[in-house]
Amino acid sequence: MNTSDLIAQIAETTSRPKAEVKEILDAALDTIVAAAKKDEDVTLTGFGKFAVRHLAARTGRNPATGESIEIAATRKLAFTAGKGVKDALVLPKKPAKKAPATKKPPARKRA
Repeated sequence: MNTSDLIAQIAETTSRPKAEVKEILDAALDTIVAAAKKDEDVTLTGFGKFAVRHLAARTGRNPATGESIEIAATRKLAFTAGKGVKDALVLPKKPAKKAPATKKPPARKRA
């Protein structure tokens, strides 16, 4: 699903014009990015949490030449799914299969 598909689905679900939904979605995403720029977490209860993760500077290797390079410190936006999302994604358990019954060898006759 891409942005236009998401907008169309929300518009259909809420009976709102696509232009209005696009405006609201853009505002929500802009707000999340603005909070991330300030190192603030955004928690949507039942859905998940957007948090800024800080990656320290480190030494890496250029795969083409094998030369060591310095990788600068950076920040990234990470998403952690909430309980509601995790529960929605759980696959139903399949019933356990019974092991096939093994046939017993015929009893020996005593003479």
